[in-house]
Amino acid sequence: PVFAGMKGSAIENFSCVIYSIFLMNCTWQAGRDAPADTQYFLYWQQSRDEEEMECELYIKDENCRNVGCIFQNVSIGIEKAYFLVNGSSNNSLIQFYDEYIDLYKIEKLMPPSNITVNCDEIKNDCIIQWQRPQISHSSKDMCFKYEINIKYK
Repeated sequence: PVFAGMKGSAIENFSCVIYSIFLMNCTWQAGRDAPADTQYFLYWQQSRDEEEMECELYIKDENCRNVGCIFQNVSIGIEKAYFLVNGSSNNSLIQFYDEYIDLYKIEKLMPPSNITVNCDEIKNDCIIQWQRPQISHSSKDMCFKYEINIKYK
């Protein structure tokens, strides 16, 4: 495909992570050959049925250039989400960058909660219990693997 805009002006190293159940953070770097006055804008669409929305809370670098976005109240659906970052400059056309992302693949899981340990010295055993981490998406019955490190003091 032919991309309108100056070669090397599109953003680089785009990545997103979902954390604390409903927050999402996306970051990028300015294109290597983008003019100094280039400003970038992020649009995203959670699914084909939903409207495309612009980022509401940009992360800026020291030159006031948008280099990321913080999203609140994100919920993970079954469709891939669509991300588009375009740019504007007074000097030249800026290439856009776009990507489809499966949101469940970028979720950083919370730790398990309500961890309790009950040890019985007579039987010489311990029962460790916890609640599974809260997750952003609806597939509540997915398998979790847990690792327990026990250090004896």
